[in-house]
Amino acid sequence: MKKILITGSAGFIGSNLVLRLLEEGFQGESVSLIGLDNLNDYYDPSLKEYRLRCIEAKATEHPEHSYRFVKGDIADKALIDKLFSEGKFDIVVNLAAQAGVRYSIENPDAYIQSNVIGFYNILEACRHNPVEHLVYASSSSVYGGNKKIPFSVEDRVDNPVSLYAATKKSNELFAHCYSKLYDIPSTGLRFFTVYGPAGRPDMAYFGFTNKLLKGETIKIFNYGNCRRDFTFVDDIVEGIVRVMAGAPARRTGEDGLPVPPYAVYNIGGGQPENLLDFVQILQEELLSAGVLPSDYDFEAHKELVSMQPGDVPVTYADAAALERDFGFTPKITLRQGLRKFARWYKEYYQ
Repeated sequence: MKKILITGSAGFIGSNLVLRLLEEGFQGESVSLIGLDNLNDYYDPSLKEYRLRCIEAKATEHPEHSYRFVKGDIADKALIDKLFSEGKFDIVVNLAAQAGVRYSIENPDAYIQSNVIGFYNILEACRHNPVEHLVYASSSSVYGGNKKIPFSVEDRVDNPVSLYAATKKSNELFAHCYSKLYDIPSTGLRFFTVYGPAGRPDMAYFGFTNKLLKGETIKIFNYGNCRRDFTFVDDIVEGIVRVMAGAPARRTGEDGLPVPPYAVYNIGGGQPENLLDFVQILQEELLSAGVLPSDYDFEAHKELVSMQPGDVPVTYADAAALERDFGFTPKITLRQGLRKFARWYKEYYQ
């Protein structure tokens, strides 16, 4: 039985990963899962509670696995040390983080606590309680102001344009250091604009839907000229599960010293979509699902505005390394994904 810790387990990606592992196990083995989340109110906590209920239902369906939820914060060092010493984890997936680019401009403390101190606590715990593999969430935001597209993991990432991006880059640097010093196999995953059912309400597709339903105007930044590499959450989870099974190998370099067992991958759709096209598809799927009435006047509820601080005009993943090493490239199209979101939204809210 594989012992796995998933932090941020009530979050969007974390909850979907827990559901997947409870459904299928891991590499043919049953799993003993601990989910950790602080259930903060960065967005509506009732959505996190909904995800936890879905997990509890799934765990009941699959008694061959064990699952326990712990409410707590990765910035709480004593809690993390206790969990690790008792849990004897084989794999740790750190998805707990303070998310959001714009929020980081107004509330920097939250990002230092969770994304820097919290991640340091996870690394220290892995150092003193050795694990087979630490997998952690980085972000496409680390590419910042890079002009070269698509973004490759070989590119320099020294120009963050938000504190959020800077904290994610710091995670990669910390992980590399700990991999080198303490031989901890670690893999960072740079996620590209994740979306889907029960996602984060602060993401554009979700916020747009809420506003349209209230008859408010949606703001489309950079006059609609932004392009985003949208990645459906099931594709993200598939990538994580494959990477979990492929820890970087421990080996010795030419100098006789250990080579850090460290890797970073992009997980992105590889097909950036123009924001105006994205909004068009979202409109069509919201109508199709019956979220909005068939005579809804979208043009009256759209406003093209300038770029926001901390935003970048294009995100575009080169996911060749993921394909090469794990045989996987995201496959779910934007229309398929937004259709699933619209149908979930109709069922959950209406």
